[in-house]
Amino acid sequence: MQGRYAAEYSAAQSDPNGYWGKQAGRVVWSKPYERVLDDSNPPFYRWYAGAETNTCYNALDRHVEAGHGERLALIYDSPVTNTIKRFSYAELRDSVAKLAGALRGLGVQKGDRVIIYMSMAPEAVMAMLACARIGAVHSVVFGGFAPRELATRIDDAKPVLIIASSCGLEPGRVVEYKPLLDQAIEIAAHKPKACLIHQRPMYIAPMIAGRDHDFAASLAAAQPAECVAVAATDPLYVLYTSGTTGIPKGVVRQNGGHMVALDWSMEHVYGVKPGEVFWAASDVGWVVGHSYIVYAPLIHGSTSLLYEGKPVGTPDAGAYWRVIEQHKVVALFTAPTAFRAIKKEDPKAELLKKYDLSQFRALFLAGERADPDTVHWAEDILGKPVIDHWWQTETGWPVSANFMGLELLPVKHGSATCAVPGYDVQVLDDDGHPVAKPGDIGNIAIKLPLPPGCLPTLWNNDEGFKKSYLARFPGYYNTGDAGFIDADGYIYIMSRTDDIINVAGHRLSTGGMEEVLASHPDVAECAVVGAADTLKGQVPLGFVVLKAGVTKPEEQILRELVALVREKIGPVAAFKQAVIVKRLPKTRSGKILRGTMQKIADAQEFRMPATIEDPVILTEIEAALKPVGYAKKA
Repeated sequence: MQGRYAAEYSAAQSDPNGYWGKQAGRVVWSKPYERVLDDSNPPFYRWYAGAETNTCYNALDRHVEAGHGERLALIYDSPVTNTIKRFSYAELRDSVAKLAGALRGLGVQKGDRVIIYMSMAPEAVMAMLACARIGAVHSVVFGGFAPRELATRIDDAKPVLIIASSCGLEPGRVVEYKPLLDQAIEIAAHKPKACLIHQRPMYIAPMIAGRDHDFAASLAAAQPAECVAVAATDPLYVLYTSGTTGIPKGVVRQNGGHMVALDWSMEHVYGVKPGEVFWAASDVGWVVGHSYIVYAPLIHGSTSLLYEGKPVGTPDAGAYWRVIEQHKVVALFTAPTAFRAIKKEDPKAELLKKYDLSQFRALFLAGERADPDTVHWAEDILGKPVIDHWWQTETGWPVSANFMGLELLPVKHGSATCAVPGYDVQVLDDDGHPVAKPGDIGNIAIKLPLPPGCLPTLWNNDEGFKKSYLARFPGYYNTGDAGFIDADGYIYIMSRTDDIINVAGHRLSTGGMEEVLASHPDVAECAVVGAADTLKGQVPLGFVVLKAGVTKPEEQILRELVALVREKIGPVAAFKQAVIVKRLPKTRSGKILRGTMQKIADAQEFRMPATIEDPVILTEIEAALKPVGYAKKA
């Protein structure tokens, strides 16, 4: 392969210190680095060691100081409240500075953790930036999570303060967050000193005297806080992601390398210029929201769009087209699920004809595998590049992509194109050796060290970091994904290699769901697999074996199980279907054959496992699934 991409990739591979040293000029440092890459303590690599900086300063203040204070920084578009607000860089900086002062007034200091449990409102963006401004470490927890999940994160992060919305909004309903927060604090062993509550008018939450403080009142009374210098290697945030055991892992993101990588990606991957409008249709609770709603567009000097709505139903399947036209969006980043939903509601894209998308340049898809049918449909209706790219919570920015701002490579449907400069992506067999030839499926791994912006470790858990990501293939980061790389270097991600499933772009642990199902008094054993779903990509499907002597009606038990998962994990799990079976298929050693069960549910061909205990069980599984719409050939 020749061209600009090949030259850029080669430069990053042959001289990473020189390459990333040059890229460091993208951001402002209050103290220069001593080493570009500190590799003195492998596998714990650190980028820009010795440097000091501030992420909030780079996202806001430097643009104002450069004379761009009137440029739009943030557009808030909320069809669920019929609200549009716009914030210039100067306005956003001033609000963030006052909020940072309010946090300091509540006792938050450099290095302290702050949990943010908020809805998709501008105040959530401000909260993250305010923490960064004073050197506090934020940990955003998606508002859809249940109290026990939130309590787990409170106990791990040990926040001084929690910032929460009184409620979140879904089409047609209000989700009260404050009661969930109160329950979580009651459950948690660690108790925060204070809570800052953003009261939304749809639900005014009761306050606990002495602990709870009103967001608006605290902001009004606060004195602005200046930016605090932090080490480039200090944590900016901790973001919890599902673990294979159901125990969340706190992914750490450091300040310096994160800024450099995100700014690089805005220019080279997304092709967005300062002053242009970029829209990541995600939630601030997920890594996409962190990277591409809050930090990357602002660091780059672009305008970020914060959307509180859905691709359909707010009010119709033309919602995305309306937003793109109205706000002059040049690039949209969303999950394939969103386009499957739009396609389902408006298969001929009739609503698109009402809008002018002439300034729109590219659609980016990630968060789950972009099936070729959806990509073809989007290409046909938009007439613009549709770019499937792949990355993870752990990496924080794309691992493989096509390059709107560097060189558009030929599209191969089903592939997330080629490795981003800085990443050495390889396919390994189960023994850790490179596969024999291009096209062979294996374990997708990235050779160490990872480039700037990727996780350096897990929060207070170096051993967990090594065990989760590095132990299986020494010298490599194990992505947990399976796939292959073709002869042209194109990367194909096929599936997860563990029990993490992708529900509408949300990575969820089936192991965690199994723990919940197993807690039901009538359940003897259970399994959860990810079944294919035309809208969400995957949905969890439960298999339950009841204890002997249970007389309760099966329909009642199944309703209780669905409610239990919703209560313990939250509606984000999308757990709506389980079947009761006599027994689960297992190997002779007792391992449940989840992969085979998933293939049966998806009506795929499968080979009879050589170690299966009793092949007849598979016939029973198929019979149980057909009445509920699974195991049927299309």
